[in-house]
Amino acid sequence: MTALHQPTTTETKIMLSDPTALGVFGLSMVTFVASSVKMGWTSGTSGLIPWAIFLGSIAQIWAASIDFKKNNYFGAIVLAAYGLFWLAVAVFWMISLGWFGPVKPDVKQFAIACFGYMIFSLFIMVAAFEANKVFAAILVLINVLLLSLGLATLGVSPELFNPLAAWSELLISLLGFYGAGAIFLNNFFGRVLLPLGAPMGFIQKGPKP
Repeated sequence: MTALHQPTTTETKIMLSDPTALGVFGLSMVTFVASSVKMGWTSGTSGLIPWAIFLGSIAQIWAASIDFKKNNYFGAIVLAAYGLFWLAVAVFWMISLGWFGPVKPDVKQFAIACFGYMIFSLFIMVAAFEANKVFAAILVLINVLLLSLGLATLGVSPELFNPLAAWSELLISLLGFYGAGAIFLNNFFGRVLLPLGAPMGFIQKGPKP
């Protein structure tokens, strides 16, 4: 009798590279360009829109989609959340500039959106403390930026919160450039060339001992 041959199964494993450097670079670029307006180095919002869409939004959302596939929970949620934020901001600027008609949006809605994102960013900040010190510092500054933008938009002490928003956004971009560069080089060389700082160790991951 002829032995029956069992069908063979071939398993293909797709290796995905770490997209974090690209996502953080996207955040760094859009905040760097946006902070130039707040610092008075440049003027107008129309020139910010391409950077908000392609770097702030598409780069971060694309990186988040890779992190979802890699089961990188922190990177996927954070990059997707802020990528969508910058896409919404870009559309808000377009509406304000009259690209979709003469009706102007209520700027108070932008302030409310900033406060909403700040609430979620506070949760992200807690997790960032247990990622590394660079991400922790960026999230602290993001919360300062969102609070300052919201209050300044509502007309609350603009002489205080406008400069605070400008400097916090600039520092976010500079820390982000360092973080993106460090992640890129560390992954490329397979060892730590530029440290990101150890987690704070405030909250232990996993089940409570």
